[in-house]
Amino acid sequence: MSTIPSSIVTFSTNSFRFPASYPLSPSKLPPCHYPRFCSPGKRPPRLVSSKCSEAEEASPSSSSSPSTEDEWLQKLPDKKRPLFAHSLPCIEAWLRNLGFFQSREDRAVWLVEKPEWHAQLSLDVTDLYIRYLKSGPGNLEKDVERRFSYALSREDIENAILGGP
Repeated sequence: MSTIPSSIVTFSTNSFRFPASYPLSPSKLPPCHYPRFCSPGKRPPRLVSSKCSEAEEASPSSSSSPSTEDEWLQKLPDKKRPLFAHSLPCIEAWLRNLGFFQSREDRAVWLVEKPEWHAQLSLDVTDLYIRYLKSGPGNLEKDVERRFSYALSREDIENAILGGP
């Protein structure tokens, strides 16, 4: 077992302190090989695929113009594939195609107003939630919430959502 010489580390009763001669002072740190990411609060970029499926090329445009929307709808994977196999732009195009519109306050929240019911859909990290609102048409006594795993197929989720409360 090795011991640390008392000349290297000092303790105080209130807090831990480094002596002035601590070997890793900021001026003696090794140079950063990635200067854009060495400042505090910066993280390296994450590579995120914008492809709807592995076989298709990513679109350079991500706006929601009608032609781009059609492009993302054409790139939707098979309806039997799990929702986690879909990219976010494809899921957004699919939701718009079903009649949902995106909330301005929270981009993960989508709203739909059907003649029989109104609902709020939330894209959570692990699941998709839909809440059928009692304030909409119909005779719900209270809001009804359902949760769907992204492991379910797009077809199953679509049928369950559009089936209503």
